[in-house]
Amino acid sequence: MDFTLTEEQEAIKENVAGLCSRFDDQYWLEKDRTGDFPFDFHKAMADAGWLGITMPEEYGGAGLGVTEAALMMHEVAKSSGAMSAASAIHINIFGPHPIVVFGTAEQKERWLPPLIKGKVKSCFGVTEPNAGLNTTALETRAEKTDKGYIINGRKIWTTTAQEADKIMLLVRTTPKDKCQKATDGLSLFYTDLNRDYVDVRVIDKMGRKAVDSNEVFIDALPVPDEDLIGEEGKGFHYLLHSLNPERVLVGMEAVGIGMNALGRAAKYAREREVFGRPIGMNQAIQHPLAENWMELEAAYLMGMKAAADYDAGLESGVYANAAKYLGGEAGFKACTQAVMTHGGMGYAKEFVVERLMREVLICRIAPVSPQLVLCYVAEKALGMPKSY
Repeated sequence: MDFTLTEEQEAIKENVAGLCSRFDDQYWLEKDRTGDFPFDFHKAMADAGWLGITMPEEYGGAGLGVTEAALMMHEVAKSSGAMSAASAIHINIFGPHPIVVFGTAEQKERWLPPLIKGKVKSCFGVTEPNAGLNTTALETRAEKTDKGYIINGRKIWTTTAQEADKIMLLVRTTPKDKCQKATDGLSLFYTDLNRDYVDVRVIDKMGRKAVDSNEVFIDALPVPDEDLIGEEGKGFHYLLHSLNPERVLVGMEAVGIGMNALGRAAKYAREREVFGRPIGMNQAIQHPLAENWMELEAAYLMGMKAAADYDAGLESGVYANAAKYLGGEAGFKACTQAVMTHGGMGYAKEFVVERLMREVLICRIAPVSPQLVLCYVAEKALGMPKSY
């Protein structure tokens, strides 16, 4: 078993880290204050070709795997941008996967190149206020007409919908009571986010102010037949192809944020003197940080294992969920300890760690709760009865 990265993978890490270093603490502090979307960061990543890292080469992508994407997003999150930087480009990495796998040649040609070049921004419309993690209970409906479909409904926690030109929508096309399985009757569309029929309202939230989250109200949105991905009624199954990569990426991003915070905490502990000695000489400071390092490294290896299994075509659900869980927990713990290591200065924005702690919380909450991950692992890895 070889854990050594290839030269290409090392180059990915080095080049992404170099690009991200152009956007320093001050840049992201200002974005956190104003809430302005980091358009110049997004453009820099697009111009360098990183938005298409997992997309087919024939459409302008790099054709690489989830392993390379995980390494890239780990470096992005480990930079000063943390989750704000990661979320600004996240949808490009996992979101279009159903298009790549199930889209027609015409759809791929029409949709993928603009995404890869950064000329079009998209968002992900799945979660709903009354459904939460129970995706099969979503209520947004698409009614078939002679000109396509008419969609009505409501989505929530839709990231980047303020800037998005397109939206990937999971909606019900067949009533749940008329389906043999609850997962049937859901269809996936990728279509224009037409503001004549869609009202997008920002959710004021705890962190990651520069990358908006929204409620999306859809009122008689017309969608042409050619914007349906694959077959009607199979959207839930298509969506599953992007869920495991998303869990891997979020876990690796959490590890990156945690490593950022840990590095800042260790530096502060080496330099800050109290009672005539650096606080880092005290084991009460050393031991928690050493524990953070071990937990982050372990979560990183779990993420790499899950990514490698996915790229090899192996069953990766348990490891992908475990990677998300371990990354989220280790990242949050490291960020919290970094604030405590800084003492009162940890509460000051100029030392950054308070922002890292706020942003890493996203990785614990989304895209699936830690409790549901534990339920899933208990069922799939340990053979326990399904509890949800």
